[in-house]
Amino acid sequence: MASVPVYCLCRLPYDVTRFMIECDICQDWFHGSCVGVEEDKATEIDQYHCPNCQVTHGPSVMRKRRGGNKQTDGNTGVGRDPSKPVKTGSQQFVRELRSRTFPNADEILLKPSGAQLTVDFLEEHSFSVPVMVLRRDGLGMTLPPSSFSVSDVEHYIGSDKEIDVIDVSRQCDLKMRLGDFVEYYNSPNRDRVLNVISLEFSETRLSNLVETPKIVRKLSWVENLWPEESVFERPNVQKYCLMGVKDSYTDFHIDFGGTSVWYHVLRGEKIFYLISPTPANLALFERWSSSSNQNEMFFGDQVDMCYKCSVKQGNTLFIPTGWIHAVLTPVDCLAFGGNFLHSLNIDMQLRAYEIEKRLSTADLFKFPNFETVCWYVGKHLLDIFRGLRENRRHPASYLVQGAKALNNAFRTWTRKEALADHDMEIPETINTQTLIKDLAKEIRLVEDIFQQNIGRTGPQFPGAPLSKAPLSAAQNSGRPPGKKKGPKPKEVLGGFGPTGTKKKSQKGILKAEAGELELIEIHAKHTLKKFQPGKSKHKNKLELPLEEFEGKINKNKLKLVLTNGKIQGKKDGSSNGAGRAGSYKHLATEGSSLSDLESEDELQIDETPPPRRKPTGPNKKKKLSGKYWD
Repeated sequence: MASVPVYCLCRLPYDVTRFMIECDICQDWFHGSCVGVEEDKATEIDQYHCPNCQVTHGPSVMRKRRGGNKQTDGNTGVGRDPSKPVKTGSQQFVRELRSRTFPNADEILLKPSGAQLTVDFLEEHSFSVPVMVLRRDGLGMTLPPSSFSVSDVEHYIGSDKEIDVIDVSRQCDLKMRLGDFVEYYNSPNRDRVLNVISLEFSETRLSNLVETPKIVRKLSWVENLWPEESVFERPNVQKYCLMGVKDSYTDFHIDFGGTSVWYHVLRGEKIFYLISPTPANLALFERWSSSSNQNEMFFGDQVDMCYKCSVKQGNTLFIPTGWIHAVLTPVDCLAFGGNFLHSLNIDMQLRAYEIEKRLSTADLFKFPNFETVCWYVGKHLLDIFRGLRENRRHPASYLVQGAKALNNAFRTWTRKEALADHDMEIPETINTQTLIKDLAKEIRLVEDIFQQNIGRTGPQFPGAPLSKAPLSAAQNSGRPPGKKKGPKPKEVLGGFGPTGTKKKSQKGILKAEAGELELIEIHAKHTLKKFQPGKSKHKNKLELPLEEFEGKINKNKLKLVLTNGKIQGKKDGSSNGAGRAGSYKHLATEGSSLSDLESEDELQIDETPPPRRKPTGPNKKKKLSGKYWD
């Protein structure tokens, strides 16, 4: 059996938790602590010589600094080659960024009060633009007092906690003890610009002092749908402490997994540069992210609109799914924030996740167990759709669109050729193929009803799982805001038949179950459900061209009245339009008897109907199904 390779002067196996540096002469690896090289200083070394190689090749070669002064390039234009682009994060970059003008984000921001920021509010506005709450009152958020400092953060988390730190001028990551960073932060003389943006503290004592905004707790998938008995590790991305010194800068990015994010500035200020996630901007962002000279190009210059948004002390900013943003810290700042997945923009969350995969983003910078939480959500949506259907209610259209996107992702993840890369995140409690099939069925049923209701008047059925708010105007159309209406589904449940490309042969085929001659059940208060003009060569089905059917209705002025619990046909010579399908009331029947209707008015079309028409054949009463959409 082969022995485990050892490294460094200490001759120990590789340890992922310890920083190591490679000698440029012998190509051996050494622990920084063993050879006296700190991780944050390693970037200043051009060629590293280990202790053994120093004997024959001399000491390590350090990187040259222009003008012999580390600050020369950042503070003045002297010593900088004007032919070379400004590096992202450098002091020259920050100074030029500060001097530029951008469109004010007030043009796009929503600014409700804390109490106004509810699920209903976000459903109405589709949570498609950033939301700024100027005062924390009404947000249901708990935070430390504004006197809280980074030293207090150290007290509640612990000095020895290892944290990820960004060296801003080099735009690289390094690790430090929290105590060392706090000492740096409090020092009056800083030789570098360091920024902390990924200190998640849910499992520390600091968590007891911070409660996320109420709206986040209501929307968050992890907060509401992650099962306690899950064998997967629960994603902890809800609570972050951000500590940045003046001139800290984080380049343009999309938060992992397309998560939405909330920021509250406790002390100081943050400046956000915001770019909408249009298809064009996302394509440009992906190309920019994969370019070799990314740190020499300001992404805000490549899009048509980049907004500037200042978040001052006491302000709370909510950034929606997929928004591309960069952050500048103009003064020392302490802020709190968190990430959350939700059901308002499922499709965009999945797009962001796919972009991460195409860019080969390291697992460290991805949403933990993203696909796992999606499977839990898929099961939840299936239960929601079934429950709403049984109660004759519709889910909001954004939820239907999200479920479609999610089910498409499920199909992709479970394809034979891709399953090996995804099966590790599939919960054992979920039968993937059954879930995909059942969810597709529920989506199809709902879309059929949406299609029937397009162009109709009257209220839609409410039924989003997150609230009982009615659909917005954009949602009433059966499609998400800003999207073109898709083709009609091939099947129309319990109503008109499929609309194909050959209009003459397929348009207007009516399928109705057998029953009394005039039996009609209307879905969604306006849609014809059942009709039987007489016997058919099919035992229980009749197909009749729609145009002919409508003509007979108009010709005969068909009426509906309730007589002794039965539906009867009527004729009337008056031209009151009662023959039009759109004038009928909704028949909410579940059994063979209609006597449980609330009032006769629901069926009465004409208060003075003419004498009944004599039946032409024997009545064959057919029992109606106990389920609304069977």
